[in-house]
Amino acid sequence: MSADKERRNGDSPHFQMDFLNGQDRVEYGDSPQRIGDSPRIRIRISARARRLSIRVYPDARVECVVPPRARPREIEAFIATHREWIDSRRAIALRNRPEPQPFPPAAIELRMSEEQWRLHVEGEGGPARVCESRQGILRASGGSMARLRAGLRAWLLRAARIRLEPRVAAIAQAMGVNYSQVSIRRQRSRWGSCSARGTISLNCCLLFQRPEVVDYLIVHELTHVKHMNHSARFWQAVERHCPGWRALDRELVQGWRHVPRWVFSDENQGRDG
Repeated sequence: MSADKERRNGDSPHFQMDFLNGQDRVEYGDSPQRIGDSPRIRIRISARARRLSIRVYPDARVECVVPPRARPREIEAFIATHREWIDSRRAIALRNRPEPQPFPPAAIELRMSEEQWRLHVEGEGGPARVCESRQGILRASGGSMARLRAGLRAWLLRAARIRLEPRVAAIAQAMGVNYSQVSIRRQRSRWGSCSARGTISLNCCLLFQRPEVVDYLIVHELTHVKHMNHSARFWQAVERHCPGWRALDRELVQGWRHVPRWVFSDENQGRDG
């Protein structure tokens, strides 16, 4: 699936790069349910939603977002209409999601900066702390697997800010683009976005992608500062600063396979769902 932008309901216009993926769940309110023979789908009621929409996340979860007054029959009919699309997107997500991995991992590779970190877990109890060592070792302390996982996720956000912010500044300067700030987040389906106020939001999982792919994503979002759309002018500007963007875009679509399972999964090993 190619890079895709959509307008968010609610706040100011917000263009985002979405890569849908999934896992099998269907819930309406508090009651899990199946709709026909489709995968289980989570039904999420959103006050901002003006219409029904379906998202298939990288881990293969399927979610249907509905307005508060949507009726069950209307939701069922909407899902049935999009059954073929759901199945095709889930098939892509299942092919692209990372292999099962034990937790904690022995090592963590940051492809963007060509870094390899070996994880050394020590001590028990207290809050989880993860610190970088000069010898390429991540020293982690804290008792439970849940605390360790939370500590690694917090470290990933810090590492992403340290490594991504200077890259955005350098590329923005080369492009002659002024932006307001950089926001780093951990998101399941969105690689990056640009708000109408010039805030560039990036997914910390970009650290697991090749540097050329990351630079393309940054160029893409910085281009939205001047072109808050996907017009011909927008793509011409992207092409000017990143001639090979089409191949990089396709690579980013499959980039979730490089993201370790612990970044989102709470399982110690094996696949989710």
